[in-house]
Amino acid sequence: MVDFSIAPAFEEKLDWVRRFVAEEVEALDLVFDEMSAPYDRGNKAARAALAPLQAEVKRRGLWAAHLPAHDGGAGIGQVNLLYINEILGRTDWGPVVFGCQGPDSGNSEILAAFGTPEQKAHYLEPLVAGEAYSCFSMTEPTGGADPTRLKTRAVQDGADWVITGDKWYASHAQYADFIIVAAVTDPDAEPHQRNTLFIVPKGTPGLEIVREVGFFGEPEGVGGHPYIRFDGLRLPDSARLGGRGQGFAVAQARLGGGRIHHAMRAIGLCQRMIDMMTERAVSREVAGGRLIDKQSVQNDLASSAIALRQFRLQVLHAAWMFDAGLGHGREGRLAVAMVKVATADITKDIVWKAMHLHGALGASNEMAFGKYLGLAAMFGIADGPTEVHLSSVAKALTRGVEPRPGFFPSEHLPTRRAAARAKLAPYLEAAA
Repeated sequence: MVDFSIAPAFEEKLDWVRRFVAEEVEALDLVFDEMSAPYDRGNKAARAALAPLQAEVKRRGLWAAHLPAHDGGAGIGQVNLLYINEILGRTDWGPVVFGCQGPDSGNSEILAAFGTPEQKAHYLEPLVAGEAYSCFSMTEPTGGADPTRLKTRAVQDGADWVITGDKWYASHAQYADFIIVAAVTDPDAEPHQRNTLFIVPKGTPGLEIVREVGFFGEPEGVGGHPYIRFDGLRLPDSARLGGRGQGFAVAQARLGGGRIHHAMRAIGLCQRMIDMMTERAVSREVAGGRLIDKQSVQNDLASSAIALRQFRLQVLHAAWMFDAGLGHGREGRLAVAMVKVATADITKDIVWKAMHLHGALGASNEMAFGKYLGLAAMFGIADGPTEVHLSSVAKALTRGVEPRPGFFPSEHLPTRRAAARAKLAPYLEAAA
């Protein structure tokens, strides 16, 4: 049975998270507001302010809530994680304070599932402890996020692998202690069996950050999503994560969770936008009355709240499927694909309405709507563009559906009515 109820003891924890985020975490957002600031350990003041907050989260047993307890996490399940993530989604620093930030959350999940004991000790343990950052590098300038079109090659040379190729949008690579990279090891295999994942430690010879790339609105040459190059980079076979040719399967195990975590945090962002809309609507006087007295404003506010309620239930259902062990099955993948599409759409729509309601102030750099619009755009592109997921949903819905014979569809009323009359003929004749 689907059950989204919150246990009283956990509700108390959520009350604490709400207060803690509002009173402590949001200050970091305001003072250290660069997009990549939560990952930059070179900012000594920010790290000093961060450390006691992380320690308090750990003390309360809410650290790394995306992971089960046996992997070093809080072990609370995906539904309860949603209730935390929707609070953290109101902030930039919240996920780092709670140890569940991307891309580290997804990387920790695949290291826990596919890593060797040595890899877990060397990479997973410091990652979960908050002592390391990581990067997941699959996207390329030529093939985008299509894993069947990767050009980066890993060629076996004795006991080593030599990796050559360019990667694009390698989020937080300049701050990462290690990078998980997808490379083609078997170019003649079936499309989804060509790639293998490797762990590349920071400072490995042959790893180059070509330039930093950011969102639109950030200065050129600055940003948390670098263009990186592997130029004859050499790794031992012990750096391989998962089996040879299993890179796609391992990556999918990571990306499913990452997509739903983005959706959870988007709920919080959208709720924050609605809170801002309500405050603005009752505060702003225009044309002889308040904004809230205008029907178009009422429509925007109400439609945003209704859409968010529907989206939250959709994400809750997908989270429940993960808790029920269905997240990586056919229905679970369909649910995540639907959530992925909806995340970008609802964030874009609600942020735009909130910005518009604030007028010229909303378009200024004294409000953060530009950053939120950039985030909405990222939701529609990162972890696979919206169009790919729409295609996946459509294919899943039509799988197993047979073409209808004849000219008329199955819901054609005259055809159905004739069949119904034939079935009920004895009663019709008796009543005649």
